[in-house]
Amino acid sequence: MSSFKRGGIFILSSPSGAGKTTLVKKISKNKNFQVSVSHTTRLPRPNEIHGKDYYFISKNYFKKLIKKNQFLEHAKVFDNYYGSSKKTVIDKLEKGKNIVFDIDWQGTRQIRNKKLNYKLLTIFILPPSRGELLKRLIKREKKNMKTVKKRMKEFKKDLSRWKEYDFVVINDDLKLCYKKIMTAINNKKKISFDRNFIHYHVKKLLV
Repeated sequence: MSSFKRGGIFILSSPSGAGKTTLVKKISKNKNFQVSVSHTTRLPRPNEIHGKDYYFISKNYFKKLIKKNQFLEHAKVFDNYYGSSKKTVIDKLEKGKNIVFDIDWQGTRQIRNKKLNYKLLTIFILPPSRGELLKRLIKREKKNMKTVKKRMKEFKKDLSRWKEYDFVVINDDLKLCYKKIMTAINNKKKISFDRNFIHYHVKKLLV
């Protein structure tokens, strides 16, 4: 991990529907923690607010920002683009804010490769079962089965990335999962978890 200098970077990734966004919002309620609000080209879901949940912009404008090198990281996910503003994030880190990211493995890899001079902890969230994940997606997508099937199709690909992360946790109980993540965030020593158990759990998810 990078040495702690001013604010820290905490990244949460997961297969779609594993509860990552809920956990990110919960973590951000802690003192001195803020969510990095991403730009996206996808349409808002019900109750999502521009500037709070995401900055909803057009694909053309997003591509212009890429050309101007305005993003700390960006990726294309499910036919839409997502990206984190470099200036906004760095300004907050320099002011001592801890920034929590809700991004996928592509963005995580980009930030890690930049070797920024801030504390960096990457966390991967796993669902308790394939059935539970499907149930959560159906509820979240308001029974839009076309979207649900698309996300389940990417499930296997997303799962394979868990080995790239510093800490991996199963979200079978939100309160317990949150507690484990905060323990990892506050731990000044090397983070560890049972890799054999996680490997076994991932194999079960793929059956």
